[in-house]
Amino acid sequence: MTRMAMIGILWAALGFWAPPAAAQPAAKPPDLTRHPACPHCGMDREKFAHSRMLISYSDGSEFGACSLHCAALELAVRLEKNPVSLQVADYNTKKLVDAEKAAWVIGGAKPGVMTRVAKWAFEQEADALAFIRDHQGKLATFDDAMRATFEDMYEDVKMIRARRAKLGGTPPKQD
Repeated sequence: MTRMAMIGILWAALGFWAPPAAAQPAAKPPDLTRHPACPHCGMDREKFAHSRMLISYSDGSEFGACSLHCAALELAVRLEKNPVSLQVADYNTKKLVDAEKAAWVIGGAKPGVMTRVAKWAFEQEADALAFIRDHQGKLATFDDAMRATFEDMYEDVKMIRARRAKLGGTPPKQD
């Protein structure tokens, strides 16, 4: 046996070498499997995984939204339900984090989801500040972002309706 073959066997035996594994697709987060589309607007939540939200209620039910805009609509029309958890995707990692603890950025050069004035969430404030450095906007809390969402609601709904009319689309059916 050649010296190189012996070294190869030794490396393999010690676990230092392994043939390249086939690239495995990342597992889809469970909330995207349970709630693939936003019930209010019909948008694909996986496509908008960077802006999605998940509301968990005290009765055990959940609502998966594509954005803060649709989450705000849900909270406004479900006054009889008590939310126990509000999660939002970290803009960079798409991981769900506590919306009330996230660092938010309002505005900036990046177009928002379902809104004229973008509202993005970041798990770490440093990431929000880096986003602001690159894309403008202002640092905010969850309360600031939610307040801005409700203040923008009328103009955003007009924008969404106009865009749908232009594209010939209709809103999703409600059960």
